[in-house]
Amino acid sequence: MPPAKRLPDVSIFLELRQGCGYGASMVDHPETPLISVIIPTHNRSWILAEAIDSVLAQEGCEVELIVVDDGSTDDTPSLLTAYGDRLKVIRQENHGVSAARNAGIRRSSGGLVALLDSDDRWLPGKLAAQAAFFTRRPDAMICQTQEIWIRNGVRVNPRERHRKPSGMIFEASLHLCLVSPSAVMMRRHLFDIVGLFDESLTACEDYDLWLRVACRFPVHLIDAPLVVKHGGHPDQLSRMPGLDRFRIASIVKCLEKSPLTPRQRKAAIDVLRKKCRIYGQGCLKRGRHEEAPYYLDLPRRYAVKPSVPE
Repeated sequence: MPPAKRLPDVSIFLELRQGCGYGASMVDHPETPLISVIIPTHNRSWILAEAIDSVLAQEGCEVELIVVDDGSTDDTPSLLTAYGDRLKVIRQENHGVSAARNAGIRRSSGGLVALLDSDDRWLPGKLAAQAAFFTRRPDAMICQTQEIWIRNGVRVNPRERHRKPSGMIFEASLHLCLVSPSAVMMRRHLFDIVGLFDESLTACEDYDLWLRVACRFPVHLIDAPLVVKHGGHPDQLSRMPGLDRFRIASIVKCLEKSPLTPRQRKAAIDVLRKKCRIYGQGCLKRGRHEEAPYYLDLPRRYAVKPSVPE
């Protein structure tokens, strides 16, 4: 097995942010609002402290940290108690990550909201860089940073298809999720416009929300890796089989409820057709003959009608 790659010196990112105008200090921006940070967690006491400590170590901004314990049965409650009043704890029965995030968002007080998965952590200056961006860009609704990926303890490079674009990214986001919950910061009232996470989806809930956001607003990118994202452990939702059925449901929801432009609608139908064909054929191959017709026929309901000349 090749040796694990060392993470780059954090000072590199601090210099990069300063050079790009993403300074870590908020002294020049006293009007920066409170930032609410939401960490949902379920039975991850083995790594949760790393996420919490990375939030508490952020400097240059006022932070409200909310940890939502989604029915943990491990040592999570005692771990959270040890932090005292440095964070707020919401405890609920196990309803899934969407319900946990939503509970935290509803209880949040900040004008800006940032999400952090309990198996990820932030590098110093992450919140200050994004808060400074919003101060300079009062028109912006959402931004994200780059990430460092760690899988099974080894740093890996994202593939080209995972490269994060910036701006109106709806069409690119139809193919796969290009926004990471741990990397985003949003204005609180964005949720009043697009809604919260869909609690009926047991996976791809982030893909669903980002489509609703990206069809309306630009998703801005701070091109510095300020998140360390861990993968490879068995409880990750991204390891579930048949994820495309949740993405198909999200695209259908967009077609029926979101204010898509004609170009966005055509792109959504094209991707829906491709995903339904692949998923439907997979159902036939695996003997799920009752499920297959629904997906193979679904795109016909949203066929692009020829334009009628005025």
